[in-house]
Amino acid sequence: MRDARAMRAADRRRDDHEWKKITMKIQLTPRTAARLATLAVASAGLLVLSGCAGTGGMEGMEGMNGSGGASESASELAEANEADVAFTQGMIMHHQQAIEMSDLVLAKDGLDPEVAALAERIKAAQQPEIDRMEGWLEDWGQSGGDMAGMDHSSMMSADDLAALEAASGADAGPLFLEQMIVHHEGAVAMAEEALAKGENADVLKLAEAVIADQTAEIAEMKEMLAP
Repeated sequence: MRDARAMRAADRRRDDHEWKKITMKIQLTPRTAARLATLAVASAGLLVLSGCAGTGGMEGMEGMNGSGGASESASELAEANEADVAFTQGMIMHHQQAIEMSDLVLAKDGLDPEVAALAERIKAAQQPEIDRMEGWLEDWGQSGGDMAGMDHSSMMSADDLAALEAASGADAGPLFLEQMIVHHEGAVAMAEEALAKGENADVLKLAEAVIADQTAEIAEMKEMLAP
C-alpha cells in the first residue's frame, strides 16, 4: 500500500510539473505572438519604405531635379518675355537720366518755381519706379541693361546734358522743359511698345501708368513754354 501511495504521489508531482510547463507555455505564447506581430509589422513597413525609395521615391526626386525643375524654369521664364525685360532695362536707364536732368536744373539759382516743382515731381515719381523695376530684373534673373542696346532717340546726348548744365537759371528752365518733352515722348513710345509686345502684368501696368502720367506732363510742359 505504501509503495502504491508513493507511486501515486510521484505521478501527481510529475503531472503537476508537466501542467506547470504547459501553463508557462500558454502564458508565454500571447507575449511571444505579440512580439512576433510587432516585428512583422516593422518588417513590412521597412519593405514599403524601401519600395517607395526604389520606385516612387526616385520618381519624386526626378520630378524635383529633372523634368519638374525644367517645368519650373519654364514657368519662371514665362513670367516675363523678351519685350518685358527689354522695356524694364531700358526704362530704368531712361528714368535715371530724367532724374539726372532734374538734379541739374534744380541746382540752378533763379529757377522758375514751376519748373522746380515739376523736376521734384519727376524725381519723386521715377525713383520708386526704378527700385521696383530693378526688383523685377532680380526676380527674373536678369541684369541691368546697357546704353549700347538703347534707342538713343529717346535719350538726351552728352552734349544735351552739357548744355543744360552750362545754362543759367533763367535759360535752364525753358531748356529743361524742351529736353524733357522729347524725353517723355521717348518714354511713351517705349511704353506703347511694351503694351504691344509684353505679357508680364506688372510691366503692362507700369507701361500704362507711364503713358498716362508722362502724356499729361508733356501737355503741362508745353503749356509752361507757351508765350
